[in-house]
Amino acid sequence: MPELRLEELSARNIVAANNLSLKPGQEQFIAPVSYSVAASVINPNTAWQRVVLLDGEVAGFIHGNFDPESPQEEFRACIWRINVDAEAQGLGVGKFAAEALAEEARHRGFDRITVIWEPGEEGPEAFFHRIGFVDIGETQFGEVIGALTL
Repeated sequence: MPELRLEELSARNIVAANNLSLKPGQEQFIAPVSYSVAASVINPNTAWQRVVLLDGEVAGFIHGNFDPESPQEEFRACIWRINVDAEAQGLGVGKFAAEALAEEARHRGFDRITVIWEPGEEGPEAFFHRIGFVDIGETQFGEVIGALTL
């Protein structure tokens, strides 16, 4: 059984996080980790960024946002970005990361988390549905808003 654990994003692991590979077709749905790092500079009080270590090696990255004052409900407790290395997909890395963010949301007093994704054949929709997210709406740009009740 592989060992999974979280570690805060830091100077020590950011290069590995930024070099996570993708499966063919996924690049249109996932932005580089460096985009999340820039977002954390803008919102340092609400950003929650972790890497997932699989047997001691960076295999995934998750960027959450916790802003109870956000005027848009879907941004109060949400997954901004989740990336899992192509070689680690299917090993529970993404589920582990999402469950960790959900636990952090519970700890902060939230009763659900949300995520927004672009629909498409190689997109993350099946993953989010598999781990319990349900579609609750759509953005003005046609992206799906999913929610997981905690």
